[in-house]
Amino acid sequence: MSVVPAINLVGMLALNQAHVLETSSLDYAALENLIEQAFHVGTCDSGGMDAFLIAVDQDADYDSPNFLWFRQRFTRFVYIDRVIVAESQRQRGWGRRFYADLFAAAEAAGHDVVCCEVNQVPPNPGSDAFHRALGFEPVGTATLAGGVKTVSYLVRKLAQPEV
Repeated sequence: MSVVPAINLVGMLALNQAHVLETSSLDYAALENLIEQAFHVGTCDSGGMDAFLIAVDQDADYDSPNFLWFRQRFTRFVYIDRVIVAESQRQRGWGRRFYADLFAAAEAAGHDVVCCEVNQVPPNPGSDAFHRALGFEPVGTATLAGGVKTVSYLVRKLAQPEV
């Protein structure tokens, strides 16, 4: 059995704010609320100050336009709200571990899709390649923030239970 480190909200918030261009800004209360509603949280050994993933399911009380886009199209899903890996921790497998754990948790809970979005404007080619390699497929796009940001909506189907 692995030991899960305590979540370091202050560290997670600092890492998030350092990557606002790729994700979105949060204050402490909003991050705390997101964590409380999370379907799944993945953190590295530092409790999230160097790498973390936060995912919610369809029941979250969350007003993110990206989350709401998926809610309008899927009855049941897990939405990856944000995954951030500090530059010093990249290429160490955190992203793949976070996603593998999330996929396992989602399958165990009976979900059949995991959703996310990736920035197209500004471009994020590393994230595009990462998600493509994990089997995510595009299902739509949206222009947000008054035309400043364009995202591609992605879905990865999970293993279907045998009937």
